[in-house]
Formats: sequence, structure tokens, C-alpha cells
Amino acid sequence: MKPSLPSAYVPVQVALSDVPSQPGAPTKPSSLPLPLDPNPWDLSPVLAQKLKNHDVTNTLQQLPLLTAMEEESSRGIFGNLVKSILKHILWMKVTSASIGQLQVQPLANGRQLMVKAPLDVVAGFNVPLFKTVVELHVEVEAQAIIHVETREKDHARLVLSECSNTGGSLRVSLLHKLSFLLKCLADKVISLLTPALPKLVKSELCPVLKAGFEDMRGELLNLTKVPMSLNSEHLKLDFISPVIDHSVVHLILGARLFNSEGKVTKLFNVAGDSLNLPTLNQTPFRLTVRKDVVVAIIAALIHSGKLTVLLDYVLPEVARQLRSSIKVIDETAAAQLGPTQIVKIMSQTTPMLILDQGNAKVAQLIVLEIFATDKDSRPLFTLGIEASSDIQFYVEDGLLVFSFNEIRADRIHLMNSDIGVFNPKLLNNITTKILTSILLPNENGKLRSGIPVSMVKNLGFKSISLSLTKEALVVTQASS
Repeated sequence: MKPSLPSAYVPVQVALSDVPSQPGAPTKPSSLPLPLDPNPWDLSPVLAQKLKNHDVTNTLQQLPLLTAMEEESSRGIFGNLVKSILKHILWMKVTSASIGQLQVQPLANGRQLMVKAPLDVVAGFNVPLFKTVVELHVEVEAQAIIHVETREKDHARLVLSECSNTGGSLRVSLLHKLSFLLKCLADKVISLLTPALPKLVKSELCPVLKAGFEDMRGELLNLTKVPMSLNSEHLKLDFISPVIDHSVVHLILGARLFNSEGKVTKLFNVAGDSLNLPTLNQTPFRLTVRKDVVVAIIAALIHSGKLTVLLDYVLPEVARQLRSSIKVIDETAAAQLGPTQIVKIMSQTTPMLILDQGNAKVAQLIVLEIFATDKDSRPLFTLGIEASSDIQFYVEDGLLVFSFNEIRADRIHLMNSDIGVFNPKLLNNITTKILTSILLPNENGKLRSGIPVSMVKNLGFKSISLSLTKEALVVTQASS
């Protein structure tokens, strides 16, 4: 099913070393600019170079034209007569050949790309009755289809198939004026050469085109190697699935989730055509990170169990504000808070990512416990907090980095209390202060390790555009 375009997205253009200033985020260290190729990696020029590496010009110059015509003549009812004519040809060969600029265009279904390679050939032949070398100008276009093939374990790859000549592109003409008799002979040669050329394209040129494509595909795989390190034993980013969307190849980041025994419990490999893939500009490649993979990455990076803080020692002003806030509820409880009072913070569930109208938010369920002293085994009270944060994405030094912009206590629930029942809204301000002072910098410090996206550099992106749909984060070359 053809994907529908997203109702909204926000393209954010940044240089590879740009990092926004954010509350709770570490200060960005100075860094040198990345050494980038001046031209982004593109299918057409790279494939053209691979064809040159396979000496496509030499293949064209060695085309067995006379043999192909003899095979073609054997199929006609006047085969013997034609063969007698061909026997008088002393030699026939390609004297010059070139391949024009390759074109890569999307097909109407939006899920395949058509590669067209225009060929320009001059062929000459000579017969003993005439001293003149007859030169023929041959124009033909080879074409093939690039599509995505899914193999074992649902892994997908780009393949090239259906190689042939483009219908209606074949033209054979005389380069020079000839005498009547010689022109009659040349016309007969052209009538035999014309139907033979498509077979030559398929048998001689298509294998070179496929070999060049395989080299190009191998280079693309090397350029888009998936990061293997994520500082997590439970999440592994280990493959890229290509998806063709009109003129763009989306490189969709895949992942595997493991349990404590090392067994795969979830495979993030949803078919790309189920995504809403945005049309932003005509850059040929985009790295697409689906929403569920973003969530898995965030969860893997920030997962740490409980945070335990001696509040009065680390954040004395926040400890003073906590004491004042509790005093409004219970003066006796406030008086119990000693210099070794402890705050414990724990995330209860996997973060939930909300992508809507181009904005990204993360929701977390957090448990907050307040202990009067470090000797107490039971907390004064326990709060369940529904918290949310705006999230920003940026690329720095080859890393795709996530950062929470702030944290808000949207709802607070009293889970248990040793100081009696009270309205937890009374602690809204101090709760937000504690989360902002303790949890936010802790999570941002872990998120800052990011995930390597060396493909951004390898594909020659000088600057990037980060765009959000309702289902994915898309990294693409920024339009100039």
C-alpha cells in the first residue's frame, strides 16, 4: 500500500557540529569540523563510476556485431541469401563507444527505481567491392529496475533486475552519404543489426551493469554500517533495511531486543511501507529511525534502576525547599528531616514517545520516595508521578543524540504515606524541582552518549535536516 504523507513535520537544519543549548544538558565540547566529501553520495554518479571500473567502454567496443547479425539472419526465411551477403563483409567492429549520463527515476508505483544508461556507438564495416568504410551511428538505451528484495529473517536488500533495452530508444543511422548500391547494402545491414542489438544489450551489457550495481551496493553497505555499540546488553542495532519511496531510498534502522539470557525477545523490523515517509527534498538517501526503535534506544540508554541522593549534602537549597513544603502538610514530619535525608527516584515503565504535529515528547512514570534519614527503612511517603519532557534530536561528531529539554510533573499520586493522607498537589513545585535538579541531568548525561551514525558522514552530508513524522525520525541531507 502506498504510504500517505504525514500531516505535519518539522525540518530542523543543523550543521553536524551544531548542538542546541538546553537546560540540564552538559556543555558541548569544542570539536573540529568533520572531513566530508564535497558531494553527497548519489546513485547515478557512483553507479557510473562502477561501470567505468568494469571497463564498460571496452565491453561496448568488443560487441560481436557480425556474429549477432548472423544469428539473427538464421531465423528469417531468406537466411541463406542474407548469409551470402554477410559473407562479403570483410570486417565489422565498433570504432568508438561511450555511455551517457545515467538517470535514476522512480516508477509510478513509488517502490521501484528505473536506471537508464544511454549508449552511443559508432560501428564500421567494409566489403571488398567498395573501398569506403561504412559507418553506422547506433543509439540505444539500457534500462534496469532497482527494487527491494526481502530474504530470510525478513532482511531486505536492494537488487537490480529486468535489465534490457528501453523500448523505442533504438536508432541506427548512416553517418555519411553513400552511393545507391552501397546504401542498399547498408540498409540491409541496418535491418539485421537493429533486431540483434537488444539481445546484445541483454547478453553483453546487462552483466556489466549488474556487476557495477553489486559493487555499488557493497559500497553502500560499507558506508551505512550499523553501529554495534550502544552501552547496552539488551538492545542491539544491527541492520539497515532499505525502502524505496519514489526517488528516495530510506535506510531504516533495525534493532533486536534481548532478555537476560541473551535470547531475542523482540525484532524491530516493521515493513517500511507501513510508515508515513515524508517528502522533504530530493536527496537520494535518508536514515529513518522508527518511533519504536527511538523508544527502545532511549530506554536502553537511561535505564539504571534507582537514583539515591543525600539531598541536604548534594542540593542543600532543594533540601530546604522540601522541608518547607512538607511543613505545610505536617510540621512534625518536616522536623524529622535530618542532614542525611534521602531522595530515591525510580522509573517504573519504559518511556512513551509521542510524535505529533512535528513535536516530540517523552512520558515517564516515576516513583519518588522521601526518607527522613539514611537510617530509615520506610519512606515518609511515596509519590507516583506522571512526568513528561520535550525531546530534542541533534547530530554531533557522528552521533545522533537525544536530549530532554525539561521535565514536568503533570500528575502526582500519593502511593503510600507514614504521615497521613494529604493532597499531593501541595508538593507539585518541589517535586518538579527535584526531578529537574536530579533526574533530568542524570538522564541527559546518559542520552548524550547517543548512537553512532557514521553513515551521515560517509554519505557526504555537510549539514543535515532532522524531521519528525508521527511514526519516525528522519535524518537527511539539508537542502542547499
